[in-house]
Amino acid sequence: MVCRVSTTLAPASEAAPSAPAPPRRRTRVLALPEARWALASLVAFLLALPLDLGGAPAWTYGPLYAVAYAAGGWEPALEGLRALREKTLDVDLLMIVAALGAAAIGQVLDGALLIVIFATSGALEALATARTADSVRGLLDLAPTTATRVRDGNEETVPTADLAVGDLVLVRPGERIGADGTVVEGAGEVDQATITGESLPVLKRPGDDVFAGTLNGTGALRVRVGRDPADSVIARIVTLVEEASRTKAPTQLFIEKIEQRYSVGVVVATLAVFGIPLAFGADLTDALLRAMTFMIVASPCAVVLATMPPLLSAIASAGRHGVLVKSAVAMERLGEIDTAALDKTGTLTEGTPEVTAVHPLAGSGVDEDTLLALAAAAEHPSEHPLARAIVAAARARGLRIAPAEDFTAAPGRGVTAVIDGRTVHVGRADSPEGAETTVRVTRDGTLLGTLALTDRLRTDAAPATAALTALTGTAPTLLTGDHAAAAARVAEATGITDVRAGLLPEDKVEAVRERERAGRKVLFVGDGVNDAPALAAAHAGVAMGGAGSDLALETADAVVVRDELTAVPAVVRLSRRARRLVVQNLAVAGVFITVLVLWDLIGHLPLPLGVAGHEGSTVLVGLNGLRLLRESAWRSE
Repeated sequence: MVCRVSTTLAPASEAAPSAPAPPRRRTRVLALPEARWALASLVAFLLALPLDLGGAPAWTYGPLYAVAYAAGGWEPALEGLRALREKTLDVDLLMIVAALGAAAIGQVLDGALLIVIFATSGALEALATARTADSVRGLLDLAPTTATRVRDGNEETVPTADLAVGDLVLVRPGERIGADGTVVEGAGEVDQATITGESLPVLKRPGDDVFAGTLNGTGALRVRVGRDPADSVIARIVTLVEEASRTKAPTQLFIEKIEQRYSVGVVVATLAVFGIPLAFGADLTDALLRAMTFMIVASPCAVVLATMPPLLSAIASAGRHGVLVKSAVAMERLGEIDTAALDKTGTLTEGTPEVTAVHPLAGSGVDEDTLLALAAAAEHPSEHPLARAIVAAARARGLRIAPAEDFTAAPGRGVTAVIDGRTVHVGRADSPEGAETTVRVTRDGTLLGTLALTDRLRTDAAPATAALTALTGTAPTLLTGDHAAAAARVAEATGITDVRAGLLPEDKVEAVRERERAGRKVLFVGDGVNDAPALAAAHAGVAMGGAGSDLALETADAVVVRDELTAVPAVVRLSRRARRLVVQNLAVAGVFITVLVLWDLIGHLPLPLGVAGHEGSTVLVGLNGLRLLRESAWRSE
């Protein structure tokens, strides 16, 4: 709702061209070998399935199943064998053995389905890792590769990596700043949203700090380098994202956390079921058949499906309503959060200014409409965000915008134009730390009044924060790079009491980690490059997709595509419901496995009945998980 910005408005004719955005480096899905193998396995399985179910001869679908097994299973099998060489046993190898065991006794479809599930899961994990790496590399492109260094009055173009602390750098309009430092000469508007998240360019004068990678809009600046380029804020953001991503990498689904014990237990039990009867004189074929039956009924197919369908169904349901959750692990994590932290600009607010008040001066002889029309006429040639807001406000009232003549602009001073033969000046009032931006309008040197502009609060900001409070039991924390007055106004409007303002990206990360160290599981919601480290460090991160940076969108666990803030608590509730279904499914799968295993051990479980029970439990938990695909699943949230 609020913004603290300069109102220096550059003319369209004099504004420097915007620096082109760095080209986005995005790994293609099929560039990943894991994705290609998973796709081959899936295609072969889908081609074989209708032939198998339709009663076609085995020679028509058998080779296709073989391709599905080989394409999707060779890599998990190799990893499993490597783990075995390190004296550990994981569920990957167990799945391959179970799949081969199923094929050995004629249940080829069952084993192929297991292979496809595992191959697809591995491909999704590889893609998520690659996309995060893409965005980190893209972030480095924000910082320019060269800078103009000034020595003894001479200018020279040098690589930014060669800049040293104390060097003097010239930054022309439209150029990105090459290193963190301090302005020593000149004035200009700098867009530093990538670092601080401020919604509008900030006026920089001698003595003000600037950051590498931010964009100088108007006015030339001479900057004294204050920090080695390798230690700039933008470089530290890259480091923070990489470190936080590595910290979250070991995260696994609930069932995977017990895979080692489960795998060892099943293998040992299978060997016992085969070896003990054999040792007491049982027939080799009978012992092998009982052991294979045991492995099939004890195999984790139902357990895997107990976990995945509810989470995948929740992902699909959320996606239909404009929330893209990137993986089953991410969906699970969303339901675990017990506290929330929110960014301000672009998250609770829309990140665009609007005119909220028009104040004609008593005795000035102008009313609100006249004052706004004069300001809009003077600002009309400018492309500055505040100029666009003033012009938009005048048009919304249906006011005539007179043509401007002799338009001029000066960084830090405002704009001047001749309107209907009289000189109109629009400039900033002296309230740089305020919760709103105040613009003064004068005509022929006489003050006519002021305009107030603020960053528009999202209409659903207050309901969303209230819903998050109800879900977690505590009000969210506001973490912003903006000034305290701007943050306080947003906090008051949304019912937030814990406010931390003026934060750099590493400060946001520390605020998140502080809560994590206290035993809380933090949900962070943000949208900018400066939010990416906190999104990566939090237990779960959600990015606002409308104006979100590439890095934020790739780092977050989920993206709100339609910029509906109330979708954040909705997807958290959906995740919690999915987790409840996972628990239900695990209970059902556990009961079936226990009964079938005991039957096989104590009595004599016929193989067809064992397979039917195993498949029945798999189908049952699968259908239960698919309940979240219904439209009512989201509406009820």
